Amino acid sequence: MRGSITRIAVAAMAVGALAAGCGGGDKPIGGATSAGNPSSSASTGGGSGQYKKGGSVTIANVGGQTWPCQFNPFNPAVNQEALGFVYEPLTFVNVLKAGETTPMLATAFTWSPKKDSIVFTIRDGVKWSDGQAFTADDVVYTFTRMKEEPALDLYSLWTGAGLTSVTAAGNKVTFKFKAPAEPYFFNFANQVGIIPKHIWSAGEAASKPATWADPKPVGTGPYTVESCSSNNISYVANGTYWQPGKPYLQKVQYPAYLDNNPANLDLASGKAQWGGQYIPNIDNFYKSKSPENNYWFPPTANVAIVPNNDPSRKVTSNLAIRQAIAYALDREQISKIGESGYQPAANQTGVVTPTFNKYFDQGALTAAGYDKPNQDKAKQLLQSAGYSSSNPLKLNIITVTGYTDWDASLAVVKQQLAKVGIELTIQDLQQQSYNQKLFNGDYDLAYSSQSGGPTPYYELRQLLYSKNTAPIGKAASTNYSRYSNPAVDKLFDQYAGADPDTQVKLIKQISSYMIKDVPVIPTTESVDWYQYNTKDLGGWPTQDNPYAQPAPYNIPDVGQVLTNLYSKSAQK
Repeated sequence: MRGSITRIAVAAMAVGALAAGCGGGDKPIGGATSAGNPSSSASTGGGSGQYKKGGSVTIANVGGQTWPCQFNPFNPAVNQEALGFVYEPLTFVNVLKAGETTPMLATAFTWSPKKDSIVFTIRDGVKWSDGQAFTADDVVYTFTRMKEEPALDLYSLWTGAGLTSVTAAGNKVTFKFKAPAEPYFFNFANQVGIIPKHIWSAGEAASKPATWADPKPVGTGPYTVESCSSNNISYVANGTYWQPGKPYLQKVQYPAYLDNNPANLDLASGKAQWGGQYIPNIDNFYKSKSPENNYWFPPTANVAIVPNNDPSRKVTSNLAIRQAIAYALDREQISKIGESGYQPAANQTGVVTPTFNKYFDQGALTAAGYDKPNQDKAKQLLQSAGYSSSNPLKLNIITVTGYTDWDASLAVVKQQLAKVGIELTIQDLQQQSYNQKLFNGDYDLAYSSQSGGPTPYYELRQLLYSKNTAPIGKAASTNYSRYSNPAVDKLFDQYAGADPDTQVKLIKQISSYMIKDVPVIPTTESVDWYQYNTKDLGGWPTQDNPYAQPAPYNIPDVGQVLTNLYSKSAQK
């Protein structure tokens, strides 16, 4: 299942703005929304429901696999079906609105003057879906388990962000860090789903928390899992949900799709109302079928070729090979043919443009020659590594079956690499097999897309920070390439305590290592695939009211959308 964090309209945002105005005194988390949209009240994190309950939504989002019926929020392979639906964070951070925060399980937060500690006020009156009370102890337990079991710490909060303690006193929870930690707010406040201590402190949940299936999840979120089969997940409204009157929709159906084509047909016909995949010739195939069929593709992060940088992989760990691949690619053609132009061409710095133009170093890109394809340079590099047309380099690249746009893009990549003497074999794998190989480093090249955040720092840290990787055979959290460079780690570590201007300079320095070391090779700038039908459902995020990232694979944003949606027919 695709996963990316959309990052439109946040180029001018300093990371410190995430908690602007909350440095002194216990202040509520912000929640301003676009005026005139009655559905926007959900982003205030409370208030009485405005609509009658009833109706349902069906999601069409290609996962490339049948459902394993696992809902562990710490397992990146399955947490897109859990976070936002069942499990919730302390706050919601909307990267589409300059990092605006919305109160969730915390009603307020206060940073210390040095930004090396933060106190959350935990919401009273919240219940877990099994009826037990949610408390500050659950928050402490969640983060403590992440320290005790590093595989749960997907954002390296304890090992990289400098988190030293999480403690509770009444309804207050205090996070302490070794140094200023404001940039990590997006991760620890927004991306970690809080778990119930009374469930996770016993049995397999306690002994094997990273791999526990969590088949019947207990959360604070708007929905619970009513039933799950390999073909469909059925969610039902949580009757004890803490937002009064919500959710409006009483059911969510999430069929499993192995390929884009049947999902696209269901969306075009209206059988499914919420989509998150590529539809070729979308105006003719989808939009023309009904005036209620709509789409919006906000720009996001990068789609990239991820070489295995581990020294045990003698070929892909060779810098000359990675450089040759990067020089050989005509990214404009990959965009035009593979993605129908919906996804713009990416660049080797890894900085998405124009969203983050102030962080983008065009001069460095041009000086290195990566501003345009250079097949002659690619051939020279391959020759220096011992390869030629008579002795071609043979490589495999893994991708997800059913992602038809990725297949089309890789077909273009294969043709381009063949011209310089690289024979590329494309391996289409079901999502579970793909994830296992990607996470454990069992591949030569992988086609991949990750999430990001309010600045390029977040995506680049996921891709390049060595504390986000793991030895071959063990699951890496986000740095699947196994890239490790102490100089780059040092730049990431300096970012949190830097002023906004210095942060821009640090990102440019980090992106210079994307050019110098070529650890990852971006091909296109991913967009947030999003289709929605308004015949019976209202409250959708739109370009005019981007209250959350709109694709059903965005977490925890999916929960914001689900608590906004309502059935028009149920109002009669």
